[in-house]
Amino acid sequence: MFPKNKIEINRHLFYETSHSPSLADIVGKKMLPKIVDFCFIANPYYPDRKLLKLLQQKLPMLIKSYPSSNAIISQQNLASVLHVDPNSLVIGNGATELITIIVENLITDIAIPVPTFSEYTDKIRRKDYARLYQMNPENKYQLDLDEYASWITQNAITSALIINPGNPTGQLIPLSSMMEFLHRMKHLHIIIVDESFIDFAHEEIPSLLPHIDDFSNLMLVRSMSKHCGIPGLRLGYCCSSNKEYLTRIRSLLPVWNINTLAEYFLTQLKKTDAEYHKARLRVIDDVQYLYSELEKIEGFSVYPTGSNFVLVKSECGLNATDLQHILLEEYHAYVRDCSNKVGLDAFHIRVASQGKKKDQILIKALQDISKKQKEKKES
Repeated sequence: MFPKNKIEINRHLFYETSHSPSLADIVGKKMLPKIVDFCFIANPYYPDRKLLKLLQQKLPMLIKSYPSSNAIISQQNLASVLHVDPNSLVIGNGATELITIIVENLITDIAIPVPTFSEYTDKIRRKDYARLYQMNPENKYQLDLDEYASWITQNAITSALIINPGNPTGQLIPLSSMMEFLHRMKHLHIIIVDESFIDFAHEEIPSLLPHIDDFSNLMLVRSMSKHCGIPGLRLGYCCSSNKEYLTRIRSLLPVWNINTLAEYFLTQLKKTDAEYHKARLRVIDDVQYLYSELEKIEGFSVYPTGSNFVLVKSECGLNATDLQHILLEEYHAYVRDCSNKVGLDAFHIRVASQGKKKDQILIKALQDISKKQKEKKES
């Protein structure tokens, strides 16, 4: 049932980055087809084969062409599926490009609930600008917006971050609660809401995009790597009704900040929108199955999720680092060790659904580890 050969991994790479190191770097390119990457928190069903084939056909022409110097063209293509004003969008070379610009140039101090996506703390201009709000482990690291708002006010902080659904927690905050928070915090300089995983929350996407004009201090950030499954294309965007903020961000971007293949992909969004939503709903179904199966395994505590991944706490006697290495070396499954995330302890892993068939590999591996750890304790 499980791989017979234990693989060797380059363990030192895990300590050289705050993100997950490349799987190819860890195990070597020859081993890649034998590993299931559960770190890969992206849509496994989109682009579909038809769109991938089209991208392949266009590649020889695209790599010999310069990208457009007129950003509005790509903004219009993206806006056609988001149903927003194209002028409210800025498209980046991945969301991280935009996150870096925003936290370095648009804020002084900012409230950041932790644990969080590390780019928001790593790229800040001065470390003391990051005002960390520790979420309660006794409450499964769930963010209470009422308490968060009171803490921001009490500490006279001028800006705030919310990731919804949370990363790495997977917590989904209802749209109504987000709206209440935004109304209460209208006095803040800027509120960054990262919705990179919101498309996996429900059949009806509970996004703030339709309400962008109601809050002049709101800056929505999204990574297309996640919901469109295209991390290699490096596409992300931010959306705001604040023209001053948008102008500032645009002034700090290079003229050709996205490549021609990424630009061409954007031209296909409207044509493939129906296929995208079918893929999105399939992911939602898969992650619900993954969550329900993981919940049954003794020795692991599973957190509620509104995303395409699940946060899991190891309670079987293994810390997250040991569990990650065992899963990779012995079961050929790569998961995210979250022990290097500020505000989280050393016993959490994050696992992203890769489809029910591949998810079975992880489920059976954790069942086997649970059994072995139980036998070890009883012996």
